[in-house]
Amino acid sequence: MSSATPTSGTSPVRRLSLTGVLRLRRPSEIWFKPALSSVAAVAPPNLLLLALGRLDLAMYTMAGSLCALYAHNRPYAARARTLAWVVLGMIGGLAVALVTASLTRDAVVLVTVGALLAAVQKALCDATRVGPPGNVVLTFISSAALFVPQSLGQIPGHLALAAAAGVWAWLVGMAPAPVRPHGPERRATAQALNAAAAYAAAYAAAHGTGADEDHAPARAAGYAAVQAAWQTLLALPTTGARAATRHALERLVVRAEVALAAPADTDPERLRAWAHALRGAGRIPRTGDIPADTDELLGVDAELAARPAPLWRRLGPLAPIAARTALGCALAGYASLALGIGRPYWALVTAAALYQANLTLTWSRAVQRVVGNLAGVLLFAAIAPLAHLGQALLVLCCLALNFGAEALITRNYWLGSVCVTPMALLVTEFAGYQATGDLMTERAVDTVVGALVGFLAAVVVTNRRAGNRVEQAVTAADRARERAARLLAEPAPAPGALESARRGLAVALTDLRATADGAAGEWWGRALPQERVVLAERSGHRTLAEAVRRQAVRPDRGAGTRTEDVRP
Repeated sequence: MSSATPTSGTSPVRRLSLTGVLRLRRPSEIWFKPALSSVAAVAPPNLLLLALGRLDLAMYTMAGSLCALYAHNRPYAARARTLAWVVLGMIGGLAVALVTASLTRDAVVLVTVGALLAAVQKALCDATRVGPPGNVVLTFISSAALFVPQSLGQIPGHLALAAAAGVWAWLVGMAPAPVRPHGPERRATAQALNAAAAYAAAYAAAHGTGADEDHAPARAAGYAAVQAAWQTLLALPTTGARAATRHALERLVVRAEVALAAPADTDPERLRAWAHALRGAGRIPRTGDIPADTDELLGVDAELAARPAPLWRRLGPLAPIAARTALGCALAGYASLALGIGRPYWALVTAAALYQANLTLTWSRAVQRVVGNLAGVLLFAAIAPLAHLGQALLVLCCLALNFGAEALITRNYWLGSVCVTPMALLVTEFAGYQATGDLMTERAVDTVVGALVGFLAAVVVTNRRAGNRVEQAVTAADRARERAARLLAEPAPAPGALESARRGLAVALTDLRATADGAAGEWWGRALPQERVVLAERSGHRTLAEAVRRQAVRPDRGAGTRTEDVRP
C-alpha cells in the first residue's frame, strides 16, 4: 500500500525550510461564519460603549465577545457546551489577570504570571481539542489585562462586562441552529466523502498508468477527515428526532471508510455526488445499505460505548509543549522589558502563538507570525489617520479588520495576521489616541523579539517523549490489526465485532500516522522506528482491505440472501 522504503531510523536533526510556509490555501468552506459571528458578537457591545462614552471598557467586553470565534465545526448541542466552557475559561483567565494586576505593578511578576497562564491555556486547549483559534485569543486577553491598572473594587464590574458579552457571544454562536440544525454534521460528513474520493481518484489514476506512487498523504488526510466526521456524529443525541439524521449520515461515513480501505473498488464520482447532496438542507442521500441493525451500525454503537481518556491522561503528553510555552513566553516578556518596551505582553503573546505540535511546525508559525505582523504594522500606518478622525470610525475600522482577520486566516496564518495586528493596535487607542510611530515601533520590535526568543525556547525544550509515543502507537496499531485478523479467521464472528475491529484499526492507523508526523518534526530526538511504522501501516491497510472484502460478501440478515455491494 505504500512505496516508502523502510529505514531503521531518522536523523535526530531536521532541516528547517521556508518552502511553502507563506503559500496560500483554499479558504475554509465556512470562512464567513466565524467572520460574521465575530462582527456580530463584537459590534453591539462596542457600539453601546461608544454611545455611553466608555470605550475604555471595551477590552472587558471583547474578552467575552471573542468567544464567538470558537466551535463553528461542532454540532449545536456540543457547540453549546463548548462555548459555555470557553466563556468560563476566558472569564477565569481574565479574573486571575485582573486580581494579579490589582495586587502588584512589578512588571517581572506580571510577565511571569502571564507566561504561566499561557502555558495552562495552551495545555487545556490542546487536551480538549477546542479547535481554532485555540489558546491565542485567551492568552491575548489575559496578558493584556495584566498590564491595565486595576483595583480590587473594579474587578467585579469588569468581570460582569466580560460575562455579559460572553452570553451574547454564546447566543451568536447558537443563532444558526433554528435555520440549519444539521449543518455541522452534514458538512463534516461531506468533507469525509470528498477526502475519500480524492484518495480513490489518485489511486485509480496512478494504477491506471502503471505508476507505483505513495499515496500515504492522501490516505492519511482521508482517514483524518473520517475520524473528524465520526467525532462530530458521535456528539449527536442517540435518541429523538436527530437520531434518524445521525444514522443516515453514519452510513455515508461508513461508505467513506470503505472507499479508503478498498480504493480500487470505489467510484469517486459517486462519493462526490453524495457530498454535494449534503450541501444545503435537502434530503440526505441513501446509500442502498442494508437495514439499520447491520454490523456496520453495531460497530458504531461499540464506538459510542467507548469512554474518552480522562483529561489528566490527555494532559500528560502535552507537558513538553506547556513547558515550551511557559519558558518562551516568560523569556520573551523579560527581553521586551530589558529593551524598555512599554507593552511586554505583545512579545509574550507572539511567543504563545508560535507553539505547535512540533518544532518544524513552530518554525513555520514563527515565520508566518513575523511576516504577517510586520505587514500589519504597515497597514496600521495607512489606517490610523482615518481611524483618528473620530471614535466611531475607530470602532468601525476595528470591526472591518476583525472580519478580515477571520475571513483570511484560513488561507494562511500570516494573511490573517495582517488584519489582526492593526486591529490590536487600534484597540489600544480606545482609551485615547497615541503616537502612531511609537505604536508601530513597539509592535515591530516586540514581534521580532517574541518570535526569536520563543523559537529558541522551543529548541531548548526538547520533546523527548515523541519517540516513545511513536513506539506506543505502533504497538497499538499492531494489536488492532491482530484483533481484526483473528476475527477475519473466524467463519462467523459475533455481530458487530468485525466492524468494530475494523474501525478500531482505522483509528489506530490514523493515530499512528499523526504521531509519526508529529515526532518527525522534532529536533534532537532519538531516531524513530521508521521501518516499524511503514510495516505497521502496510499490514494494517491490507487487513482493512481484507475486512472490507469480507463484509462485502456477508449475507444480509434482513433479506436472507441479498448481499451488499462494496462499491460506494
